Amino acid sequence: MEDEQSFSDICGGRLALQRRYYSPSCREFCISCPRLSLRSLTAVTCTVWLAAYGLFTLCENSIILSAAIFITLLGLLGYLHFVKIDQETLLIIDSLGIQMTSSYASGKESTTFIEMGKVKDVIINEGIYMKVIYYLCILLKDPVEPHGISQVVPVFQSAKPRLDCLIEVYRSCQEVLAHQEATSASP
Repeated sequence: MEDEQSFSDICGGRLALQRRYYSPSCREFCISCPRLSLRSLTAVTCTVWLAAYGLFTLCENSIILSAAIFITLLGLLGYLHFVKIDQETLLIIDSLGIQMTSSYASGKESTTFIEMGKVKDVIINEGIYMKVIYYLCILLKDPVEPHGISQVVPVFQSAKPRLDCLIEVYRSCQEVLAHQEATSASP
């Protein structure tokens, strides 16, 4: 079963949450951010090139124009490949673990996998980011101290969805974790 719902991020931007229910023990959540706006890209490019043209008219050195074009193109490629994330995915399978994938605007993907044996819990935490924001975290068990936490891994770092979206994901994650505990406790 699959459904899609619209939410907003902490700045009021539009986000789309796709939920895929494969079974009671496997769920996938995909948050999509808006694509790069052609209007903002054009505005930044024109601003840089107009500033370079202004310097060119003062200095009469064509290297300034060439450098502005080169720097703008390199900056755009760097932004698309290393910064702009279009989609973040959380896949939770009770017998295996949790996989987090970030898909960049350039097509590059970054994936992190956490074994279920290392997961202590999935929580909603709050932090201060010029205001109070909420974020979903995975708590990892401390191998030395059985009741301790060794690490807190934030989820959906780029999208920064609001609390209402996080609650939807949190509830489903808790259902999968409860299913995992029930199946591991039964003989």
